[in-house]
Amino acid sequence: MTSRTQRASPAHHTLYQVSTATALVEGVYEGAVRVGSLLEHGDLGLGTFEHLDGEMAIVDGHCFQVRSDGSVRECDDAVLSPFAVVTRFAPEETVALQHCTDLSGLTARFDALRPTDNFFFALRVDGHFDYVRTRAMCRTEEGVPLVRAAAVQPEFEFHDVSGTLVGFWSPDYARTLNVPGYHLHFVSDDRKSGGHLLQCRADDLRLQIQREGDYRVVLPETEDFLKADLHDDPSADLAQAEGAKK
Repeated sequence: MTSRTQRASPAHHTLYQVSTATALVEGVYEGAVRVGSLLEHGDLGLGTFEHLDGEMAIVDGHCFQVRSDGSVRECDDAVLSPFAVVTRFAPEETVALQHCTDLSGLTARFDALRPTDNFFFALRVDGHFDYVRTRAMCRTEEGVPLVRAAAVQPEFEFHDVSGTLVGFWSPDYARTLNVPGYHLHFVSDDRKSGGHLLQCRADDLRLQIQREGDYRVVLPETEDFLKADLHDDPSADLAQAEGAKK
């Protein structure tokens, strides 16, 4: 059961992205932008770090790195990222989700809030979770395909934890640029746990959504990006790398 708490007219928002999903799939992990530059373009977002060294979650203008050993740290402005997506978050709609049995239930509620499949949407979820399962990428050598790098990623389970999910929904037509569908990262309120979201269960969550009317992609000028073969459709590899282990 859900209850609506706020609705406003859609505004014009910009999604700012560094690099592409295809480049990440092909192993282009060289740092292309500093965290300080990312935060000039948004206060909510996600991504990864140079050499895939963990998961990025940007919450309220603070950038957090969740590493493969489970540790979380706030990053300084000089830390480098090969791929990230950020926006200035001013939600157009906020709803209360009184009971969330799993991730599918959460995304189904967001589906009901999205008026179209043709725009990008920024998402935020706050609340107390009964259960959260995440994973975090391990530091990887340049050029190792994402599917191979993701095969050894550790997973974490948390119980009775308060925190925030941040992320995006991207249209299927943009699959060479971004992860199609839902992509969410978690960080706990005590900043001691987090990662790429694989599963969750909770009660009394607050869901916020923002439509992105402007999509800006900044391409890296790094040598590995310039020489990379980016012809292939990355969809299958992204689905395998981003999903839970079978």
